[in-house]
Amino acid sequence: QVQLVESGGGSVQGGGSLSLSCAASGDSRNANCMAWFRQAPGKEREGVALLYTGSGSTSGGTTYYADSVKGRFTVSQGNAKNTIDLRMDSLKPEDTAVYYCAAEFGEEIIEYDCYSGFTLKLGYEYNYWGQGTQVTVSS
Repeated sequence: QVQLVESGGGSVQGGGSLSLSCAASGDSRNANCMAWFRQAPGKEREGVALLYTGSGSTSGGTTYYADSVKGRFTVSQGNAKNTIDLRMDSLKPEDTAVYYCAAEFGEEIIEYDCYSGFTLKLGYEYNYWGQGTQVTVSS
């Protein structure tokens, strides 16, 4: 039974910082594709930050970010296997959303598959999702 658990959400004033963590368990394989998504009320789900650690990835993992968070958010591997962190700095009210962690497991997952899932391409949906954690940024 695969499970993804997010933690670290909360409320913060604009300009502040929060750190989120996601722990994936229940599969003996590497979660070489892990990503953060968010969905604000009345808006579509969007990919926020991606970490790919599979074949051909750079040291520490290959990352991608939404333009809206680039330079402010940092995704990185956590201390334990199949965990990722998301450091969010210079938060803005428009960052308010439920943040979800998603993952794919296995060495067969290549960067193209991982990135396509991150960009919500049809047919490349991630199989595993967490329940989400609320991030609220006040003005």
